[in-house]
Amino acid sequence: MSDRSCSNRTSGAVQSDPQLFEAQFEELVTELTEQDLTDPVLADALNRLGEVLHYNTPGGKRNRGLSVIGSLRELVPPTELTQDAVQRALLVGWCIELLQAFFLVADDIMDASVTRRGQPCWYKRERVGLDAINDSFLLEGAIYRLLRRHCRSQPYYVHLLELFTETSFQTELGQALDLMTAPPGQIDLNRFTMERYKAIVKYKTAFYSFYLPVAAAMHMVNTVYLLQILFIYYIYTYYRYCLSTVYTHTTDTVNLLYIHILQILFIYYRYCLSTIYTHTTNTVYLLYIHILQIMFIYYIYIHILQILFIYCIYTYYR
Repeated sequence: MSDRSCSNRTSGAVQSDPQLFEAQFEELVTELTEQDLTDPVLADALNRLGEVLHYNTPGGKRNRGLSVIGSLRELVPPTELTQDAVQRALLVGWCIELLQAFFLVADDIMDASVTRRGQPCWYKRERVGLDAINDSFLLEGAIYRLLRRHCRSQPYYVHLLELFTETSFQTELGQALDLMTAPPGQIDLNRFTMERYKAIVKYKTAFYSFYLPVAAAMHMVNTVYLLQILFIYYIYTYYRYCLSTVYTHTTDTVNLLYIHILQILFIYYRYCLSTIYTHTTNTVYLLYIHILQIMFIYYIYIHILQILFIYCIYTYYR
């Protein structure tokens, strides 16, 4: 996914997404370690959090974090992408990088690894040891603190929380499969089947590396469109339910004619759908919209025939 550019809000200089991404990291560290210092007795713990963040979070390829803003730029036209939306996408990207750091710190302990990204694993550092287990929890906790502070007012906030927690659980299941496949001192190649290998790759890596960034961006963009589609569908369903009651309790030809005219006026839905259509490029949602359009057009066609039939009967017996 190619790098896109965005205007820096302070200097007006044009920066690439990786530059914007890197620039935000120190802001987030400061936010987590200084702005939360409301109780002086936490000073040492927050200093430790700062060390953990600086040592374990940067240094990777950043593919996961940058995929959020990259996906967002593919889903939203440049003219509609606000600076706030960009900043939140960068933040969600860093939350995914924090999730990665959380997994790696714990994984290195479980695998007894020696180095990570060209330097000693965090738990191998002097005066760290198994305290790194709690440090991994700090990294995970930082994710939800940042999401709460920056995304709580957004309609997709709960969706992001569910996405992160579900993806974390899937990754932990994958890690469990990995550990059980080759326990220390009990190597059994019969356990290492292609089916097991695919399951490990899928659950331990694929969900949080590929699915999570794109799904997060889709939640950030398409929530409003999903709500509009749901709104239209609910009105249509409720409307037909009310009309079915009228159909079963009236024989008045004029009333039936009036009902069908009201049904045709429901063409207002086309205006609503056209609004959604012009603001989204997501193939799945566009396909769903077209299906709804076909359904409505079919019902309108049927009701036109019914009106003609009722009108003929009405004029004949009048």
